[in-house]
Amino acid sequence: MRPSEGTTDDSFLTETKNTQNRKLSQKRKTLSCQFSIGGQLSPWPTYTSGQTILHNRKPCSYDFRKRAGSWQKQPLGITKPRYLEQLENYLRKELLLLDLSTDSTQELRLQVSKLRRNLAEEYLRYLSERDARKILIADLNELRYQREDKSLAQSPGIWGEDPVKLTLALKMTRQDLTRTQMELNTMKANFGDVVPRRDFEMQEKTNKDLQEQLDSLKSDYKEVCKEHEILLQLHMTTLKERDRFHSELQEIQRTSTPRPDWSKCEDVVAGGPDRWQMLAEGKNSDQLVDVLLEEIGEGLLQEKDFFPGLGYGEAIPPFLRFDGIVENKKPTKKDVVNLLKDVWKQRLLEEQKEKFPDFFFSFLEHRFGPEAMAWAYTIFENIKLFRSNEVMSQFYAVLMGKRSESVYIKQKETVAQLLKEMTNVDSQNEGLITMENLSTVLKNTFPFKKEEKIQELMEAGGWHPNSSNADLLNYRSLFIEDEEGQSMPFVQKLWEQYVDEKDEYLEELKQELGLELDDEVTLPKVREALMNIDPSLDKQTLNGYLSWAFQLPMTELPEEGEEKEEGIVVQLKIALQRLQMTDIRRMGSREQEPAS
Repeated sequence: MRPSEGTTDDSFLTETKNTQNRKLSQKRKTLSCQFSIGGQLSPWPTYTSGQTILHNRKPCSYDFRKRAGSWQKQPLGITKPRYLEQLENYLRKELLLLDLSTDSTQELRLQVSKLRRNLAEEYLRYLSERDARKILIADLNELRYQREDKSLAQSPGIWGEDPVKLTLALKMTRQDLTRTQMELNTMKANFGDVVPRRDFEMQEKTNKDLQEQLDSLKSDYKEVCKEHEILLQLHMTTLKERDRFHSELQEIQRTSTPRPDWSKCEDVVAGGPDRWQMLAEGKNSDQLVDVLLEEIGEGLLQEKDFFPGLGYGEAIPPFLRFDGIVENKKPTKKDVVNLLKDVWKQRLLEEQKEKFPDFFFSFLEHRFGPEAMAWAYTIFENIKLFRSNEVMSQFYAVLMGKRSESVYIKQKETVAQLLKEMTNVDSQNEGLITMENLSTVLKNTFPFKKEEKIQELMEAGGWHPNSSNADLLNYRSLFIEDEEGQSMPFVQKLWEQYVDEKDEYLEELKQELGLELDDEVTLPKVREALMNIDPSLDKQTLNGYLSWAFQLPMTELPEEGEEKEEGIVVQLKIALQRLQMTDIRRMGSREQEPAS
């Protein structure tokens, strides 16, 4: 406290003392109560300092942490300065002696306010000194910590690490902790709603199983729908066939006539009853009509002297393209058959590079010279007329492109092979073999024929139920031909079986494809179907069949698995007709299906 301010306060109190004596007794008790009840004029806030200088304490020791913790828990407070307490006591005593009249109350209040301001200034000055003291204490503690850190750094045996390195490591660790916390918060924000992988995999597996079941059900449903459509189509087809058969039956019932009496033809046909009996033997009504037409046509053909030329149109065969009239050479059936046999002999000697119609006309030009066209028309009219003659009918079919010449060639090779096998069995070269030998040769030559087919050939060869295995057979007689080229029943039966087996083979192929005749079929499907019904097919034979079915050269056939295979299509009806024209037969037995 400054002396000047204390002197001013004392003089003021002395001057007012004389004027206030009369009222002092009245106010003493009141002021005493006011000071006691109201407390001090400026209550001093409780504050005690906790900032003290620590002596001989290590900052990292357990004792230091314990004391620091207990210090932090103590209430913060500081004791009021002693000179302020003395000043307050002095003022309190002097005020009790004052006569606080109404006139001097205002002046007293001014003095009190001035004292309060002085007191506040002293208080603020004290606070500044207190804060400076705290800062000084903190600096002293910091210096002490640094001194202790240096002493610890000089004693590595105690801590074992450089404080600088530890500080740097702590700093880096805090940075890592901050970064990790940020990453953790980011992960929580991004993946807070993510399900566990195990649950996801279980749900995914369940979904996959359900999807597979759904796909299976869809596939089954589609199959059922297809089968339903097929059944509907079959039903409609059956209804149409039923209606058609019913209409045909009614038409037949309306227009049917009695079976013709073919014996009436005996007197019309040249040669009389004997020749007619020979011609009609073993033939049905349709074949007898052909025989009758041939007999009539033969007479008309012999009466013609010339044939009119057919011109040069595209539809005309090359060997018949001619304008004008050509002479009818009027050969006998025997002459025509012999000429056709010569054509076949010459054809087999060549490499067959030329088309058969062109080769035929070249042969006639070589044989007859300028009269080649006349012979071409003559032979054509004869083979067109005599359909019942084997040589003529087969030659006509090949010449007109209705049958491949390989069919005729293969048939002749088969007959020659049979004759060779029988000759090998005939060790005595007598032209005779037993029925048992015949059966053995047939089974070895045709390993895929059924037993009943072998039996039919045996019967055509002369076997009958009363025959024994030791009965002898003139096997050479089975292969002779008459003067008109007609074969014996054995060779005819062999040809009939070949035709029937081809029809069965193609029908089996159609059933394997499972298509209607008007449907289109691709090359891979035909290839697969052929291999299914005949697994023994070799690649060359299979490609030959495909070449005929799709009319492609062997060199242009795509290999199995190539993409362009799917682009090669043909109508099933056309494919079967083309295969019917060529030599197609079973190369092995079909694998037996397992019993259900």
